[in-house]
Amino acid sequence: MNKKVIPAISSIKNLEKFITSSYEVGVILDSHIAQLKNIKDLADKYGKKLMFHMDLIEGIKNDEKGTEFICQEFRPYGLISTKANVIRKAKQKGILSIQRMFLIDSHAVEQSYRHIKVTQPDYIEVLPGTLPGMIREVAAKTKIPILAGGLIRKPEEVEKAIAAGATAVTTSAKNLWDIYEKT
Repeated sequence: MNKKVIPAISSIKNLEKFITSSYEVGVILDSHIAQLKNIKDLADKYGKKLMFHMDLIEGIKNDEKGTEFICQEFRPYGLISTKANVIRKAKQKGILSIQRMFLIDSHAVEQSYRHIKVTQPDYIEVLPGTLPGMIREVAAKTKIPILAGGLIRKPEEVEKAIAAGATAVTTSAKNLWDIYEKT
């Protein structure tokens, strides 16, 4: 992940834009199990790496067995989930693991820290990504690389997240894809 922005893809139209871009890595958000083979084949044809959001794949349960199936059948570059068992299974299968952390309130944050301590994901995606103070805190407390996602719509928000310690920003805002594609 060598760019400030990682495209978050939520439609076939966005997938088409992504595969013809200079981005190497993208996140597949809303999808259906029946679409994944075609999506993965298309991405492979264009030399793209995909991270599947396991919690948002319809038609398969986001548990250990579902994760094992996705890892074996599709070999994604990475898997994103809020679920500890998905993260553990992805790591076991040699797939990049990204634990989603919702910054809803203090209780949710503390619960996420407990999960992260056990799972030790490769990355943590903090949402919303518009809270630089929390990005700094999570990075300092966990020592795990941070992706910032959710509600990031302007270049200034990308820059604040990066300055706060995020490795990159995941976003479905295509205007940001265009701005950061060449950087």
